[in-house]
Amino acid sequence: MISHVVGERSQKSADKLVERTAKCIKALPLFVTDGLKFYKIALLKQYGKMQSFARTGKRGRPRHPKLISDELLNYAQIIKQRVGRILTKVEKRVIFGENIDPKMISTSYIERQNLTCRQDNNRISRKTIGFSKKEEELHRQMSLYFANFNYCRKHRALKYKDEQGKTRFNCPAKLAGLIDHIWSLRELLTFPYYKTQTN
Repeated sequence: MISHVVGERSQKSADKLVERTAKCIKALPLFVTDGLKFYKIALLKQYGKMQSFARTGKRGRPRHPKLISDELLNYAQIIKQRVGRILTKVEKRVIFGENIDPKMISTSYIERQNLTCRQDNNRISRKTIGFSKKEEELHRQMSLYFANFNYCRKHRALKYKDEQGKTRFNCPAKLAGLIDHIWSLRELLTFPYYKTQTN
């Protein structure tokens, strides 16, 4: 998990999420979301460029500059249609980009991640009495949760065989090459993060 935002499903939250995500990646991946309109606008704000139009010399107002997507931006949506509680149709819609493999358009991993978060964290469970009273405190708690998730927690989906052929489990940060061993919670909480390079 490289980024998160605590807040309502609004344009402000989508903008903040895309902006934070952009700071954590070097290349443009394939972005896939649900059909919420805010993500398209947020991606255009982050990765778009203004296209100007030459004056035609004709009467009337000239065309205003238009925000268009970067040619490297690939973005698709999963649109789910339900009748009552029954899922009737799933549509894969390409918004930006070309030659996107339909098999890559999926939200399964993030939906599974959302379920894992709710199971692990009582503060974001549905119909809970363990909610946070202040948004800032929830943000801090979620930051700690994701740091533990990335650096300390062993993931069964990231298993590998060591030199002796024994099955071991990795954490996302170790697999990404950010650390050389799975951290303990003490190492996470005492790491001098203020000394790390920000670029």
